Amino acid sequence: MAFVTGARASAPQTPRSQRRPGRRRLRRDLRAILGDGATFSIMVGVGETYLPAFVLAAGMGEVAAGLITTLPLVAGALLQLASPAAIRRLGSNRRWVVCCALVQAMAFAPLVAAAWFDWETGRVAFLMASVYWAAGMATGPAWNTWVGTIVPGTMRAAYFARRTRFSQAGVLVGFLAGGFALQAGRVYGHVLPTFAVLFLAAAVCRLASAGFLAAQSEPVPPSPDHREVSWRELLGRLRGGRDGALLIYLLSVQAAAQIAGPYFTPFMLKQLNFSYIDYVLLIGVSFAAKVVALPSLGRFARRAGARRLLWIGGVAIVPCSGLWIVSQSFPYLVAVQILAGLAWAAYELAMFLLFFESIPEAERTSVLTTFNLGNALATVLGSLLGGLLLRLGDKTLATYLTIFGLSSAARLATMVFLSRVPATTGETVLIGLRTVELRPDIGMEDRPILASLPERPVIATADE
Repeated sequence: MAFVTGARASAPQTPRSQRRPGRRRLRRDLRAILGDGATFSIMVGVGETYLPAFVLAAGMGEVAAGLITTLPLVAGALLQLASPAAIRRLGSNRRWVVCCALVQAMAFAPLVAAAWFDWETGRVAFLMASVYWAAGMATGPAWNTWVGTIVPGTMRAAYFARRTRFSQAGVLVGFLAGGFALQAGRVYGHVLPTFAVLFLAAAVCRLASAGFLAAQSEPVPPSPDHREVSWRELLGRLRGGRDGALLIYLLSVQAAAQIAGPYFTPFMLKQLNFSYIDYVLLIGVSFAAKVVALPSLGRFARRAGARRLLWIGGVAIVPCSGLWIVSQSFPYLVAVQILAGLAWAAYELAMFLLFFESIPEAERTSVLTTFNLGNALATVLGSLLGGLLLRLGDKTLATYLTIFGLSSAARLATMVFLSRVPATTGETVLIGLRTVELRPDIGMEDRPILASLPERPVIATADE
């Protein structure tokens, strides 16, 4: 079995006395990367995930609560198109990432003021959510490239497994703390001020994260070797290329899922009148199911291939939203959420692996940057359709259930595109799945999110 790793050739041996400063620098970098992961994740748990609930509490309505999770993504996708040029101008991935982290932290400040003083909450929320996602999405490619030059290849799997445990713990701590705080705020009649405290905590955590980022070194400057894939070439691939068939399927699933996805939060909090604790538990069990399932799904992908895993995930996600029609009892919905977490874990992991197998490495950054924009547009398209139906149906229980059923029907229709995704060339991406990082689905029942793996994968040919 042939293996190709992302590790660089061993450097010439240097005297022990000359290696110590480098080792001290590496230890500081590794601690800073852990600190960034933990503080960033607490921000996600305590701040990002509660934006839809904040919109509802501020009285902006159920459609607005759904769209707050989708429309701002377009701003993020558009800004990240400028990231490569900005990085070239700055000559540093580190500077770009730190600047974007500071901007993302500052995006919470107007939300804190709007929640505390009950200002023009609607406009502020949508504007700041756009800034938040723009800054966040713009950091992704640069951070993955940068951190890969810091952490030696021989220790990446074990180190990022540890970092992921810190990150997942941070998300859960922030998410649970936010839920309990909001429940207390509801009991004592101070819900909006509680949101102000949560957003302030999120801003502080992101500022701390930016500090950890700034404390890291940048041993290798940005590389100019990546090839830019033009829009015309990519559109041509959509009509016949191997990666084009995959992208069409993924975009169609995104649009289908977003018909219902953004509206589970208002459904739970407004139609079913769930407490914040019930809401947190329903979202949390889906997130936990994903985390628990990943290692087993990775072993299956290693044996059977990512395409077969995609079929399993693609079929399993079809009924997830429609199952909410059957019953709205809390125990039943917990079971549905566990099933949804398992289904989306299979789908998202297969999607992640097939990106590596179907798209050449030299083109991956360019193709995925463009895909992110298409993904955001598909998200908005689906959410606008669901929002239109919700508005026309006067936001009744029957209208919500119709939207959930329509989303399942649309997912079933995407099977046509899935059947056109060709088999890969026989290579299977073998990755340390403990290093895959997830984030909760921003208060939705399901939303396909591409996991982040800040290391180059190990490729194994299938002639085992």
